[in-house]
Amino acid sequence: MGVLLAAGMGSRFGGDKLLHPLANGIAIGAQSARNLIAAGLEVVAVVKPGDFPAYEMFEEEGCSVTFCPHAARGMGASLAHGVESSGVADGWVIALADMPHIKPGTIRLVVAALQEGAAIAAPSYLGTRGHPVGFAARFLNDLTRLSTDDGARGILDRHKDDIRLIECDDPGVLYDIDRASDIQQPV
Repeated sequence: MGVLLAAGMGSRFGGDKLLHPLANGIAIGAQSARNLIAAGLEVVAVVKPGDFPAYEMFEEEGCSVTFCPHAARGMGASLAHGVESSGVADGWVIALADMPHIKPGTIRLVVAALQEGAAIAAPSYLGTRGHPVGFAARFLNDLTRLSTDDGARGILDRHKDDIRLIECDDPGVLYDIDRASDIQQPV
């Protein structure tokens, strides 16, 4: 199951970041959703309360969409809400909606690692761990208890030895869009 985190405020960008078009004309958030879906995942997109434009965009892309009532608490609260909203799953691939350049093939490698028994799986580009991060079902309770803006960082720190890194030729795993100027940077 894919969980697409899209409930941030986009304050460094200037607002409505996920609706902003990339050079190809596709909205940042829509491209991120398309990559997960192209990798074969069912996707739950988590948006902030009242963000009807993002809700509608993700719904049109084929995602199940949910408003996170506690989105203002940070990424951890959104992640917990997304996992809770996903229903029964063998695991979760947690993706950030402001990372539209991750190749579907890279996402499939994360899924395959989980299917092969990895507890946690993540792509690595030139030795640096990137996104998305996959978690096996055994982390359900840990994921649904998250509430801070650190996201799943605490889980990753506590389970360093359980992370299977997958070296890939995909710089998109490290490239997020925080500011409008980030759109212009090459991937």
